[in-house]
Amino acid sequence: MSAFPITRRPTRRLNVGSVAVGGDAPISVQTMTKTDTRDVRATVGQIHELEAAGCDIVRLAIVDETAARALAEIRREVRLPLIADIHFQHTLALIALDAGIDGLRINPGNIGGEDRVREVVRAAAPRQVPIRIGVNAGSLEKDLLETHGGATAAALVESALRHVRLLEDAGHPWIKISVKASDVPRTVEAYRLLSRAVDYPLHLGVTEAGTLLNGTIRSSVAMGILLAEGIGDTLRVSLTDHPTQEVRVGLELLRCFGLRPPGPSVISCPTCGRIQIDVIGLATRVEAELEKFYRANPNAPRPTVAVMGCVVNGPGEAREADIAVAGGKGKGALYVKGTFVATVDETEIVSRLMDQVRAWRG
Repeated sequence: MSAFPITRRPTRRLNVGSVAVGGDAPISVQTMTKTDTRDVRATVGQIHELEAAGCDIVRLAIVDETAARALAEIRREVRLPLIADIHFQHTLALIALDAGIDGLRINPGNIGGEDRVREVVRAAAPRQVPIRIGVNAGSLEKDLLETHGGATAAALVESALRHVRLLEDAGHPWIKISVKASDVPRTVEAYRLLSRAVDYPLHLGVTEAGTLLNGTIRSSVAMGILLAEGIGDTLRVSLTDHPTQEVRVGLELLRCFGLRPPGPSVISCPTCGRIQIDVIGLATRVEAELEKFYRANPNAPRPTVAVMGCVVNGPGEAREADIAVAGGKGKGALYVKGTFVATVDETEIVSRLMDQVRAWRG
């Protein structure tokens, strides 16, 4: 049971392909491919990487008709639900729907007026394909910027509600909404306001959050506040980095609140001038191998694994962990249940640790 009990805000439930969003469904982790969608091989390869990393839903940029038509082949070759990200040209949404896309991300206000919104809805509604209204602080309507004196949280929400009414009037109830700013205060305030105004599922995120370190911190603070308040049904951590990093951060954020099953339990030392082994590289590889193992074996026992760098605290910490290695000069002392097992060459540490994890019975 989570040590941080959360009462989630009630929302409507919808389906993005095989993934339920909203209601009592688990909060899903999304990311966006960073390949050119017109390059089918590269895009399919990256989606497979994201699936292996634990991603639930993938969004793709549809920049032109060639990209839209590539969706049919991409859809045939991957299992994850796919969302087409479309701006300005409503015809691209129609092509994407014909290709079997599982969701659309549009701004109804920028695809050419109410008639074109209704045309998209006529194609999406029979398939119950969800449409996400994605409002960003950097692309608000001019009249709202003037009325609110800038891209305030209230302006973001008013824009979202304006677009919601367009879809509702067109007869499309399968709606998700996001209201993203690039800073924590506006993002948190906007989602709080929006959560009081509608019961549609909300997609959390901080837009243009930054590089791996800054973006992770900024996103975790904003989304952590909202998740603790029960707000949010799906999320994306937007980073200037490989999309697998976005997935890893998103999963770990949800795990912190007990909103997703626990991941690997790895203890590792911060390193210092005493170490004679690559603790950083070892700990990173151990985490990656454990993630892969638990995705393939979700019911396997999850021992605590320690990767320690030297003989000062290493042996003591190793005895406290279930499976551990304490580093020496290019080698590591392997412990299981606090008992020394063997001295292992540095190149073999990860594989020997994983052998013990696979054999672990508690």
